[in-house]
Amino acid sequence: MSTPAPRMSLVRKGGDDVQRPIVREDTVWSVLRTEAGSVLAREPALATLMLTAVLGREDFESATAFRVASRIAGRDLREPVLADAFMGALAADPGIGAAMRADILAVIERDPAADRLIEPFLYFKGFHAIQAHRFAHWFWTQGRTDLALYAQSQSSRMFQTDIHPAARIGRGIFLDHATGLVVGATSVIEDDVSILQNVTLGGTGKDTGDRHPKIRRGVLIGAGAKILGNIEVGAGSLVAAGSVVLREVPPDTTVAGVPAKPVGPAGTSGEPSRDMNQILSDFAYGAFDYVI
Repeated sequence: MSTPAPRMSLVRKGGDDVQRPIVREDTVWSVLRTEAGSVLAREPALATLMLTAVLGREDFESATAFRVASRIAGRDLREPVLADAFMGALAADPGIGAAMRADILAVIERDPAADRLIEPFLYFKGFHAIQAHRFAHWFWTQGRTDLALYAQSQSSRMFQTDIHPAARIGRGIFLDHATGLVVGATSVIEDDVSILQNVTLGGTGKDTGDRHPKIRRGVLIGAGAKILGNIEVGAGSLVAAGSVVLREVPPDTTVAGVPAKPVGPAGTSGEPSRDMNQILSDFAYGAFDYVI
C-alpha cells in the first residue's frame, strides 16, 4: 500500500511565499523519508548519508537516536554502542520520542530558515543538542550518571552547548543557533520555549540545592540573555536580547536591560516563543537604560 503524499500549505515565512508540509505527528516519518528520497535523487554524493540516516531506518525515533549518536560518539564510545543505549532509553520511555517530534515541528514552525524536516533532522545542532540532552537526562534519572555526563560532554564539544543532564526540559523546545547555551543542573524549561544563542540559565555563586531558573511555558529568551538564580520567568514572557535577569519575571511580560526590568507586555498573542518577535516597541526602548 503506497503512502499518500503529505499535504502542503502556502505559508509566509520571512516575507516570502513558500511551500511547506503541514506535518502531523503520525506523518513526520513519511514526510522525512520523502524529503530524503528527493535529496538522494538530486544529490547522489549524499547517498550514504540519506541511506544510513533516514532511508535505512525503521522509524523517526530510531533514526533520530542513530543520527545523534553519529554526531556525538567518539573513540571512547563508538556509535553502535551509544545508539544502542539511546534505543534502550526510547524503549523504556516513549515520552522521549514524543518530545523529539514536538521539537522538530517547533523548528519548522518558528525558524524562517527551515522549510523541510530534513534540515533540522540532519544539520541543525540546536535540534541535535536538545535530543542529546533528552537521552543524557534519562540516563541521569536511571542512576547512570557517567554515561549521562559522557553524552553531555560530547554534546558540549560538538554543539557548543552545555546542558547539565539533571536539567528538566519539556517538549516543543526550539534552540535557535544554540551556540553558547548554558543550562544549570536545577534549571526547568517547560513546554514550547524558544531560546537563542549565548543564553545562560545559571546560578549566582556557590549555592547548593535548587539554584537555577525556572522558565515557564511559551517564553522567548533573546540572544545573549543571562538569567541567574532560582527565579521564575513567567509563562508567555519575553526576555530581550542582552538582558541580565536577577529577579522574578511576571507572566506575559517583556523584560530588558542590565539589570532587567519590566518594559511592557510580551505581545498580544500570549505566545512569544512561537511569534519569535524580538523587536521591542518604541515605548519599551524608552523605558530602560543599560547600567554599566
